[in-house]
Amino acid sequence: MRHYAFLDDIREFFSFLAAYFHSRSYIFFKYFETVKDFLVGSLRAKRGLYVRPFLHIFLSVLFVLGLILAPFLREAIPGESTGRGGPARGWPALGGTILGLEANPETQISVKPRDSIVSYTVLSGDTLSGIAKKFDVSTDTIRWQNNLKSIDDIKPSQALEIPPVTGIVHKVKRGETVYSIATAYKVDAQGIVNWPFNTFTNDETFALAVGQQIVVPDGVKPEEKPWEQPTYIARKTPDAGAVSAIGAFVWPAAGSLTQYFRWYHPAVDIANQAGPDVLAADSGTVIMAGWPDGMGYGNRVMIDHGNGFSTLYAHLARIYVSPGQTIKRGNPLGKMGSTGRSTGTHLHFEIHKNNIAQNPLSFLK
Repeated sequence: MRHYAFLDDIREFFSFLAAYFHSRSYIFFKYFETVKDFLVGSLRAKRGLYVRPFLHIFLSVLFVLGLILAPFLREAIPGESTGRGGPARGWPALGGTILGLEANPETQISVKPRDSIVSYTVLSGDTLSGIAKKFDVSTDTIRWQNNLKSIDDIKPSQALEIPPVTGIVHKVKRGETVYSIATAYKVDAQGIVNWPFNTFTNDETFALAVGQQIVVPDGVKPEEKPWEQPTYIARKTPDAGAVSAIGAFVWPAAGSLTQYFRWYHPAVDIANQAGPDVLAADSGTVIMAGWPDGMGYGNRVMIDHGNGFSTLYAHLARIYVSPGQTIKRGNPLGKMGSTGRSTGTHLHFEIHKNNIAQNPLSFLK
């Protein structure tokens, strides 16, 4: 009987112990929930007050870590002088290298292209040629836009209108067309169409609205002698295929160079009213042949030359090749035409290296 009484005492003890811990746990978590609700409510009510100190503490920690780690990062930077006469240990020199990249302390001016006329106030010591260089236009462009009579006809505080590109800004009159304006300013009409900020009332016929302003790149004011020799002048190409094929691209067509490589026109245009055959500038595989989008480049052919280079031939009247076909340097691939966004018979020719547009004249000798 004593044995069973002992077991009953053990069971009673553990039952009491379990009830005790259950009671204490309940009380603890009850108080915990009360305190938690109070803290959460306070933080929620005053969250706007706590954001600033939390942010300051976080940034302070980052700053201290930066000071501590700077010497170690300094050791990991190649090419920095830490000897006598050099910069203080732990800090890179201006104009040196940071993490292996060249550092330039000079302010970099944005190269975002301009789409319209801007106003410039002449400063003391400014020259017309200096202003033209600053805005990457010719002195004639500024001269014609502002009706200057001489190269010295500017003075401090004078406001000058600066066109977005070398050429003429023209206000359209009744009866004028892209073609008549191009003739008046001695340029090819395609150059006016290629300027990306010129707009037309009809994109197929390039119709203009009376009173609108259009930019005529490389335009020359009629009956006035330019002060500067034009950077780009139309010239004849060699006969297509006449250039040696070894080590260089051959000319894809014969004609006149009417448009050159620029940021908004990554190609050269070769015009020839006779509409001759267009030749492959180098051997390769045709990766596109047709007019997939119904606009823009019109009928086109693209060739992958297998060495990082590819070429594009656009505005073709007819195409002689098909995708997947291999073609040799100098073989005809189509006929020069005026399909797509084009104002006349010409070839739009691009060269790309690793998908980056190159100036074709650097390769066509």
